[in-house]
Amino acid sequence: MTVTRPRIEGYAVISREGMIATVDGQFPEEIKIPADHQFYQDAVDRASAIVNGRHSAEGGPKEKLRRRLVVTRRVNEPTADPHNPRAILWNPAATPFDEAWGRLGIADGVAAVVGGTNVFGLFLEIGYDVFYLTRTDASVPQGRPVFPGVGTAATVEEVMARHGLVRRGTRMLDASVNCRLETWVPAKA
Repeated sequence: MTVTRPRIEGYAVISREGMIATVDGQFPEEIKIPADHQFYQDAVDRASAIVNGRHSAEGGPKEKLRRRLVVTRRVNEPTADPHNPRAILWNPAATPFDEAWGRLGIADGVAAVVGGTNVFGLFLEIGYDVFYLTRTDASVPQGRPVFPGVGTAATVEEVMARHGLVRRGTRMLDASVNCRLETWVPAKA
């Protein structure tokens, strides 16, 4: 089987400060918006595989059924996850993404990157084909940012622009809570 690079799609919902989690790593109730959750679950259902950190996952009843790469520094080469037969543990410092993707046995398709902070940051370097950023007006003033540096050194927009991404569109997911979905793509696309 010839393996080609998948389409890389990022998915995050953030507070107005750019946070995806509280300081202790919990997903804040304030940014749980049903319309966003539906969009997100539909997207990960269509994905060929999920990419997430050891402490992140997409949740829901289908989580254990999905193929995935789990980003971790605890392995030196792509390794079958002993707790999930559909997952491969991957250390990006030791193995390129394309090689790890090949270990999943998926010829192409879509890799849905679902977090956390360092995983979202890693794929800024690898290259997103699209990043779906859901914004809420909810406040999580301190926590874990969507990308490294957000909130301390830069805004979400500045980080994305530095990595060649531009906003191509915005649509309202739930006007009652001003929950809107932005689509960010490479400037050269």
